[in-house]
Amino acid sequence: MTKVSIKNYARDVKVSRTQSDQLKFKQNILVLFIITINFLLDRISKIWIINFFSSGQNEYYINPFLNFILIWNKGIAFGFFDSENLTYHMISLAIFIILGFIVYMIISSNNIFEKICLSILLGGALGNFFDRLYYQAVPDFIDLHYNNFHWFVFNVSDISITIGIILLLINELIKGKEKTDE
Repeated sequence: MTKVSIKNYARDVKVSRTQSDQLKFKQNILVLFIITINFLLDRISKIWIINFFSSGQNEYYINPFLNFILIWNKGIAFGFFDSENLTYHMISLAIFIILGFIVYMIISSNNIFEKICLSILLGGALGNFFDRLYYQAVPDFIDLHYNNFHWFVFNVSDISITIGIILLLINELIKGKEKTDE
């Protein structure tokens, strides 16, 4: 290579690195925005519902399929492992480790859609984890039902977690289909 072509190559690498850095910066801003919005929507909804039910009312009828009812979930998911023993604390520690792993996956992923899915999931998971630390329980309040069949009572964080997982599964199915088509 001549000196001129080495300079051109170095300049081109610097330009592409700068563009790559700008793209990563924009992606990181998007990721932080999604996590923050999901966390804040969850916190605002829970603060509102806790204040709403502080008057002693325990259920609010919205329509034939939806009620608001405040339930303090001391368990992990859908009330499972509802106890205050070593198992509960070990599972809480496991959740903390999983949150760290999700952060690692977001940082290491090169797929923007995957980063978005993980950010939605993480925003919700952080909301429930915050409640677990602050209240030692998670306030659930959305009661979907049909006649006398009631689904698990859940919250906005649970919605974010579910959407994040469903989108990740769809992403994996699409990636798997693309690999088999090749």
